[in-house]
Amino acid sequence: MTITEHKTVAEIVTENIKTAHVFKKYGIDFCCGGGVSIKSACADKNVNFDVLEKELSAVDQLAKNAYDYNNWDLIFLIDHIVNIHHVYVEESIPLLMQYANRVAKVHGSHYSEVVTIDALFFEVAQELSAHMKKEEHILFPYIKELINAEKNNTTPPQSHFGTIKNPIQMMEHEHESAGDIFKRIAELSNNYTPPEGACNTFKALYSKLDEFEQDLHQHIHLENNILHPKAVKLEQKITP
Repeated sequence: MTITEHKTVAEIVTENIKTAHVFKKYGIDFCCGGGVSIKSACADKNVNFDVLEKELSAVDQLAKNAYDYNNWDLIFLIDHIVNIHHVYVEESIPLLMQYANRVAKVHGSHYSEVVTIDALFFEVAQELSAHMKKEEHILFPYIKELINAEKNNTTPPQSHFGTIKNPIQMMEHEHESAGDIFKRIAELSNNYTPPEGACNTFKALYSKLDEFEQDLHQHIHLENNILHPKAVKLEQKITP
């Protein structure tokens, strides 16, 4: 995808719908007002073209490097989960709520499924926001304390929740709930396939929901299949 100042916003979004999220971030109308050149749009919103061009060019860079997550230090893995996946969720929720709400209002009378998708995403967004806070303030600090206790050969930390299996069981139940909601969203959206003739906001909503679900799957995998089992073993190893 070649990006020049003279291409219109609509042309760029038509070539790659994922660029819509970048334009939305900077308040640039990519839907009804997308017929203007990127140069004009940048001038109107006081956006540096070079910065915008860099972000637009990066939308398809795949973060699927062959990382050996299973051999990472657990503290590094926790920080990765927070800095990559939690930040992604926090940044994506407001954007997706705007998309979902607008599409439901404008197109809900003809496509009733988008009204349900709007409600479902609001539900999962609330759940994930609360879920991540519990991880960041309770579970993850406790795991880090276990790691430090082992490294320093000191007394394991005391918890108010019994063994670590208890909060982990709760977290995994919440993972399952979020996954089930996204299965429903995927079914309602025909696996994120917008209807023929859909506007760019409609397309952007489905594209972003698809991206969000893929990130969620990776996020849950790192916790359920790597972090949690290792944390359980560590607690059992160092607890008298």
